[in-house]
Amino acid sequence: MRDVEAFAARTPTLPPATHTNSYALGGREVLLVEPATPYEDERREWLAWARGFAAQGRTIAAIAVTHHHADHVGGARFFAAELGVPVWAHAEAAPRLPGVPIARRLADGDVVRLGGPEPMEIRVLHTPGHAPDHLCFLDEAQGALVCGDMVAGVGTILIDPREGDMAVYLAQLERLAALGARVVLPAHGAPIEEPEALFRRYVAHRMGREQRVLEALEGAGEGGAALEGLLPVAYADTAPAIWPLARLSLEAHLVKLEREGRAARREDRWRRASGNDA
Repeated sequence: MRDVEAFAARTPTLPPATHTNSYALGGREVLLVEPATPYEDERREWLAWARGFAAQGRTIAAIAVTHHHADHVGGARFFAAELGVPVWAHAEAAPRLPGVPIARRLADGDVVRLGGPEPMEIRVLHTPGHAPDHLCFLDEAQGALVCGDMVAGVGTILIDPREGDMAVYLAQLERLAALGARVVLPAHGAPIEEPEALFRRYVAHRMGREQRVLEALEGAGEGGAALEGLLPVAYADTAPAIWPLARLSLEAHLVKLEREGRAARREDRWRRASGNDA
């Protein structure tokens, strides 16, 4: 793919992933996306990669952050200082990255123009749901989408109800499916061909899980059940070792169902909503 390069660095990410991909976009002017690694040995390799662009007659315009999670920003402040370039991120990232000066606050619809023999225009997409500050970057000319943690080439995406929103995440997946992108460049795993099919598979997977959650609520009866009681039913097809993370996704599904009037809770117990809950 023209003027797009990747560098995978080891990060403290969730298994089965072990690395986070950074991307260099642009021919003469370069936008670096995902200043990911906090590890010293990996940082040395990352810097060598980034500094190598100078020998190619290329300059780094900025470092862009897809979102504030630790496996995506572990080197943000360090790399910006070493390379002498600004950090760009969504406005919602700023309070979540107190040690990182945000020079430009990117918003949905912004266009980043990178000069070169063949100039590149990158459209910024604000895609919350996984995280409130999540951004994707679309090279419309090539149909390449740097998607951060919206989908992955390895493992799945966690929606943590403390900062994520399942309904918003699903809506953003539908939005991405409609873009017509030709390849997705995820933060974790290899490039993904046939993006539309992948995004729709993610939606179908989540809706299938939601149906299992509803069945678990039905089985809990009028008295309902706590998360720990619903988890073995809703995630019966998942290894128990994964249940601590699955518990977060379960709660995210339940919050979505509650907002839709299909689930109700009293204190720490959940049940199917009825007409009396209106």
